[in-house]
Amino acid sequence: MKITTAAAARARRDRDLASPHYKWIVLSNTTVGVLMATINASILLIALPDIFRGVGINPLAPGNTSLLLWLIMGYMVVTAVLVVSFGRLGDMFGRVKMYNAGFAIFTVFSILLSVTWMTGVPAVYWLITMRILQGVGGALLMANSNAIITDAFGVDQRGLALGLNQVAGIAGSFLGLIIGGLLGPVDWRLVFLVSVPVGIFGTVWAYLKLHDNGIRQPARLDWWGNVTFAAGLVAVLVGITYGIQPFGGHTMGWTNPWVLSALIGGTAVLAAFAAIELRVPDPMFELKLFRIRAFTAGNLASLLSAIGRGGLMFILIIWLQGIWLPRHGYDFASTPLWAGIYMLPLTAGFLVAGPVSGWISDRMGARLLATGGMVVAALSFWWLLLLPVNFQYWMFALALLVNGIGMGLFAAPNRAGIMNSLPPNRRGVGAGMSTTFQNSAMVLSIGIFFSLMVTGLARTLPATLSSGLTAHGISAADAGHVASLPPVSVLFASLLGYNPVQTLLGPAALSGLSPADAAYLTGRGFFPALISGPFAAGLAVAFGFAIAACLVAAVASALRGGKYAYPGPAAVTAGGLPTTPRDPAQGGHAQGGPAEGRQAPSGPSAGRLPLPGLTRAGLPPADFPPARRVPAVERRGRAGTTPGHAQPGAGPGRHAPGAAQPAEPRHRLD
Repeated sequence: MKITTAAAARARRDRDLASPHYKWIVLSNTTVGVLMATINASILLIALPDIFRGVGINPLAPGNTSLLLWLIMGYMVVTAVLVVSFGRLGDMFGRVKMYNAGFAIFTVFSILLSVTWMTGVPAVYWLITMRILQGVGGALLMANSNAIITDAFGVDQRGLALGLNQVAGIAGSFLGLIIGGLLGPVDWRLVFLVSVPVGIFGTVWAYLKLHDNGIRQPARLDWWGNVTFAAGLVAVLVGITYGIQPFGGHTMGWTNPWVLSALIGGTAVLAAFAAIELRVPDPMFELKLFRIRAFTAGNLASLLSAIGRGGLMFILIIWLQGIWLPRHGYDFASTPLWAGIYMLPLTAGFLVAGPVSGWISDRMGARLLATGGMVVAALSFWWLLLLPVNFQYWMFALALLVNGIGMGLFAAPNRAGIMNSLPPNRRGVGAGMSTTFQNSAMVLSIGIFFSLMVTGLARTLPATLSSGLTAHGISAADAGHVASLPPVSVLFASLLGYNPVQTLLGPAALSGLSPADAAYLTGRGFFPALISGPFAAGLAVAFGFAIAACLVAAVASALRGGKYAYPGPAAVTAGGLPTTPRDPAQGGHAQGGPAEGRQAPSGPSAGRLPLPGLTRAGLPPADFPPARRVPAVERRGRAGTTPGHAQPGAGPGRHAPGAAQPAEPRHRLD
């Protein structure tokens, strides 16, 4: 019975892999998974007021700010920490297995997030814990989806496929704003339950239809590397989280001894981690991958673009909710939803440019599009910087559209260039490393942009608040108390859609005013007009930083080199070198290569490649098989010889049906 069941499973697997539709099934499922994970990274931003009201707690009360931040950022921190480890596990035990587990874990904790029976602070602790555990599932999804797509698609279609997946992930972070704004007012539990039917469907679909067809890399778990990486990165990200909160008499906590200890200590532990990874036989974090120029340049550009993009979302939400929407007749309670709606041009730009740029990059390579995308993004930030605080919406929407187009032009080709540069048996860990940079940059950007905004507000906001309040009947003592509050309190009040003056002053101070003064101070005109000047100063600093980050990312992208692709599993021999491909210019196979059964070269001569079309991509074959530069005549590929595409059911890959298993693991790092 077991033999019959196993044979039926193998037959089903072979049938699925041979189907011309299989790769599109892979793309559809992984895109749904990444979209669900990224929507949940931002869905709370708009729904937080409804969630806190639902559990009966004021997030702006003293001591509750950290709860607010951890509910937002705990998910981001855990995904940033775990994606590399999960990518490595995918290389070792099967990427589809790890991916399927991620779908199931994410779904379970989405359910548990909605069933809390507690109220007050214990309920928030429950939500934070479940969000962190939900992030484990999100990390499994994000760590392996790109590697699964790279295994399924050839180099002539990989840019389009990865582009669609990448754009779905980025668009999800903005779609989450609208979904949270729509569901939160109905019932805060729906914010978490909305993922459950998608998660159940995706889990079953992935289990039935997805199959591992990539190379597995037998290795031992790098326990010391995992522990030091997690401890160091968590310490740094936690330090950033608490650094943007007030400390003592300071507007921010960067002088807090605990914050300094976390940042310095975390950096020291990460340095120890790097030393460990250079010495262990099977490292979790493949530092040798940074010898590949396309991989290093692509990840540096991705880090900088994510820093510019991540903080942008928070700044735009505060700009819309705290100033522009109230000045145009929207109540503070309705501004979170409308902020998400008014930011739709940004998502539209991603959705238009991402797939198109991925398709073009399959033919031209990543360098021109990715570099141009970062330049366009920098110009859009300059455009936003020039807008008045009380802008005309069509100009703001057009600037957002241009920014989305620029980021979309960059995202898909850059991810395709990174994945094409990776050896087939390092795609999981390489994708995890790339996602770590991107997710860590999101947390880092929040710290940077909030710090820059608070620095700009701290210069003029206290005096402006004090004079404006006293001019309308507030006592000097109450006005001084509000003016002395950290500017981050004003930002959080705007971010959450609270009426800032009413929240900060409290009912006692407002009760002593005339009805006219009380109505004016808590109305839609006073606070936006009061904060516009100080906010503009903060915007100038924040957007100036974003422009610089995008321009440096453009330079890094320009230095990535040409278009490279590694041969797929079917073209790799047990000796760690690719089977010599047919040279289109010569019309036949090169002589003396491993395809004829000869021993793969080793030692010093191993780096001398038999064809002019092959390049080391910055690494000797003793470490990885060489990448192959894709010439113009092969950009469309040919049936059966598509570079980088493992044909189902063929070749010596571990998962190929009927294939002989190599005696030694391939592509091992020595």
